[in-house]
Amino acid sequence: MKLAIAQMNCILGGLQENSARILQYAEQAKSQGALLMLTPELSLCGYPPEDMLLREGFYQACASALGKLATKISGIAVLVGHPYEHEGKRYNAASLLRDGQVAMTYCKQDLPNYAVFDEERYFDRGSEPCMFELGGMRFGLNICEDVWESEAARRASTAGAQILLVMNASPFAVTKLEGRHDTVRNRIAETGMAVVYANMVGGQDELIFDGGSFAMDRQGNVTHQSAQFIESLSVLDVDGYGQPSGELIPLLPTEAGVYQALCLGVRDYIVKNCFPGVLLGLSGGIDSALTLAIAVDALGSDKVHAVMMPSPYTAQISLEDSRAMVKILGVRYDEFPIASIFEQYVSTLEAPFAGRGADTTEENLQARIRGTLLMAISNKFGGLVLTTGNKSEMSVGYATLYGDMAGGFAVLKDVSKTLVYSLSRYRNSLGYVIPERIITRPPSAELRPDQTDQDSLPPYDVLDGIVECYMEQNMPIPGIIARGFPEADVRRVVRLMRLSEYKRRQSAVGIRITERSYGKDWRYPITVRYQDDF
Repeated sequence: MKLAIAQMNCILGGLQENSARILQYAEQAKSQGALLMLTPELSLCGYPPEDMLLREGFYQACASALGKLATKISGIAVLVGHPYEHEGKRYNAASLLRDGQVAMTYCKQDLPNYAVFDEERYFDRGSEPCMFELGGMRFGLNICEDVWESEAARRASTAGAQILLVMNASPFAVTKLEGRHDTVRNRIAETGMAVVYANMVGGQDELIFDGGSFAMDRQGNVTHQSAQFIESLSVLDVDGYGQPSGELIPLLPTEAGVYQALCLGVRDYIVKNCFPGVLLGLSGGIDSALTLAIAVDALGSDKVHAVMMPSPYTAQISLEDSRAMVKILGVRYDEFPIASIFEQYVSTLEAPFAGRGADTTEENLQARIRGTLLMAISNKFGGLVLTTGNKSEMSVGYATLYGDMAGGFAVLKDVSKTLVYSLSRYRNSLGYVIPERIITRPPSAELRPDQTDQDSLPPYDVLDGIVECYMEQNMPIPGIIARGFPEADVRRVVRLMRLSEYKRRQSAVGIRITERSYGKDWRYPITVRYQDDF
């Protein structure tokens, strides 16, 4: 028999749009001879619905949409994910639509409640396995977290399933796809079932779903691999022994995968929220250059507006490199010198600041002038401001509230400075867009004479290593020091990270690419007396 995987980019709350997309894919799959089509987790409504799941009307709307969709399905069976309310309980569920009706419904048994997941807030646990026969094969069903634990897969096997179908909304993180493969191999070793794994694709606020759907035979070999970061319909052959097979598309290298994730995140955030385009402040530095390249690759040059706002401390090479880059990319570009505005601010504050020398106050004034100008353009024309700060800077507060932090979407929020350099070189390997001098010159905020980032911060390889250990891996301070990082740098960076919580709490939502980002994953209090020393 033939079995199809619909790797869908779902619109959260877009019940009509998602239903139409499911039906379209079902017709395509049927035309290619498939008897069964698998869609992602909560494909009817999108993932994660969050507190919409607390509203009675949302369940009613989903039930109505599912019933209408079922009447349109014929000649093929389709598994659709949806929220489900039954006998006073609410479930993350999936239903088999067959012959114009809902043939059966399965309720997710294992609810993730870690990292970005909060399903115990919304759902009850199912306990019954799902097994059905089609085309001479016996299929079991799991939903996402079910397959990361053992019991739900074991129950499906005990019920007689030969092939385990897994519907997923598994967010992207570096090396996550390899982790999915390893997990599924563990379940295969325990149950002896082949597995077909369908994953969602697309951006939803900070989350990126990377697709990468796959199938494994009963020996744990990958026998089908879908592409990452794009919608697709894959039709697999299932032989008489219940072994699935299809196309094998190579996995993306790290930098390519991260870059595609960032582009997808920008594209879906802008398109799904109906913004006409984006604008960003260019500085001549590598962060804004990479953000500009991603924006153009995601949206097209006609949807991107770059603004350069030189101050008295902006180097001539910053202007030259910015002009060169926008010419290569063909985006709209404006220059608004801010020297006179800055002088007026300083003059206005001369009396209250009398007797106090220049410090970060004057540096931040420049950043806030730029933020104000960008927001004015955004208000006037409707484009969303992209912020350009990276994870390294955000970790230690090397950013200005209401200045360079002003904006609606933080493209590099979860991208370390060292990865920014790697991604910039990767992008240039596809076609030269970032002037080489931007990549090779020492990074600088250019808010005072001869300033470099390392005047205020440890070298970025040191800073990023400490942040990864402390923030992403939850390592104790002595353990980080034991890794070879200087003790003074470790204690300083950790102290800055804790002091900067109030800033991060006010930062724009940004794309998540690691297993822990400054978003849903990070829930530290702002007001707290405890300081780490262990």
